[in-house]
Amino acid sequence: MGKLKISVIISTYNAPKWLEKVLYGYSIQTYKNFEIVIADDGSKNSTKKLIDSFREKYPFPINHVWHEDNGFQKSKILNKAIVQCQSPYIIMSDGDCIPRKDFIEVHNNHKKDGYFLSGGYFMLPMNISKFISKDDIISNRCFDINWLKKNNLKPSFSTNKLTSKGLKSKILNSVTTTKATWNGHNASGWKKDIIDVNGFDERMQYGGQDRELGERLVNSGIKSKQIRYSAIVIHLDHPRGYANKESWTINNNIRLKTRNDKVIRSTFGIEKL
Repeated sequence: MGKLKISVIISTYNAPKWLEKVLYGYSIQTYKNFEIVIADDGSKNSTKKLIDSFREKYPFPINHVWHEDNGFQKSKILNKAIVQCQSPYIIMSDGDCIPRKDFIEVHNNHKKDGYFLSGGYFMLPMNISKFISKDDIISNRCFDINWLKKNNLKPSFSTNKLTSKGLKSKILNSVTTTKATWNGHNASGWKKDIIDVNGFDERMQYGGQDRELGERLVNSGIKSKQIRYSAIVIHLDHPRGYANKESWTINNNIRLKTRNDKVIRSTFGIEKL
């Protein structure tokens, strides 16, 4: 295989059933030269057992980066995972996002010095999220719009993410009004660029901490590229008990300062300045 070229950081917290489905998605990737770094925000032992079982069955390296549960500390565990990455290029996604089989290949093909990439996701309802099996993932039929419709998926414009390839995906990437932001569920960039801005701001809990990282990357001179109709994950549904108004207020104030003051390097990131 040679030297690893891509690290995939997957964040998780006490959701081994969803993480198992996600890891099956990575087991069939068309691009093979990658490692997985699990950024685990304090999960119980069932998550460790799952990761150990995948290490035994599949050839890609898996590094389980864990810290004790101390509430929602995703920014902190992501910073620890960034430091552990062995590759020059990092893709970030979540433990509830199943990647299409060409997911890593698309990121690899579009990566470019001076840029980060902003990918897309397709949100599934809870009934289909639970229904999807290992075989549905390995066969990649869970990305087939006809299969999803047979399983009661309601039609919407967003299904274009699942049906677009080639020229159609390029056109939709270019005309979408959605900004190419750094998204926790599907984004990628160079490790050196992420380190230069000092990673995630660890004061930030749920609500926009990924966007704030992207805003500092842009402030540092890095450009963003839209691939939301090319690099696709399906997002499994789940409750969001960690969301609260206080964290949103804190995070919005930090983001406002980042934009207004053109902040590049967080003083609350990987290195405490």
